[in-house]
Amino acid sequence: MITVVGSLKGGSGKSTITFNLAIWLAMAEVRVAVVDADPQATLSDVLQVRAEEGYKPLVAQVSVDELARGRESVAGYDQVLVDIGTASMDNLKLALSLADRILVPVPPSQADIWSTQRFLRFVTTQTGGRHVNIQGFINRADTHRAVRESDEAAAALVSLPGIQFLKPRLAQRTIFRRSFSEGLAVFEQEPRSKGAAEWNALAAALYPELLS
Repeated sequence: MITVVGSLKGGSGKSTITFNLAIWLAMAEVRVAVVDADPQATLSDVLQVRAEEGYKPLVAQVSVDELARGRESVAGYDQVLVDIGTASMDNLKLALSLADRILVPVPPSQADIWSTQRFLRFVTTQTGGRHVNIQGFINRADTHRAVRESDEAAAALVSLPGIQFLKPRLAQRTIFRRSFSEGLAVFEQEPRSKGAAEWNALAAALYPELLS
């Protein structure tokens, strides 16, 4: 399966999600590879840090040029995760043309809801009517109970046609930034943290078949 982690808006946490998901799958002994299709190369940077620090497991990386040769180029993997941005529209269109699933992290703001709506319309133009499973969840949610913006964004995301809403959300927590900068997944850095618990709930929703 090829899962594209993407949106039209920067700062939604795509690279962090892709990295944590890749490590989680590798720990589950899934043959997983990642493609860094974002010219900013943040995902490539964190994978390099992880390799230099000697952390295991490592994750295979496939280049965009290899992916451009088609699905056969990644046939040796069970799961392929593609991190995309809008800095290269060619890479974005390539990834969407091959995707089986598109995972959309949505920060809790009205601007991000509008951006997600535009992204869904863009995906339709790139998939040519082919069925693609599109899933979205709230990322970088508010941690303070008095702030309702995350709940309001979740309600808006539920109402969007063409996207499956995932209830687990990831909060705006320092552990996600700190662990990422050190080449570690959040559940490696602090396995008993709230961030790790949130991540495990999201991973379970994305890959229930691995837990049964």
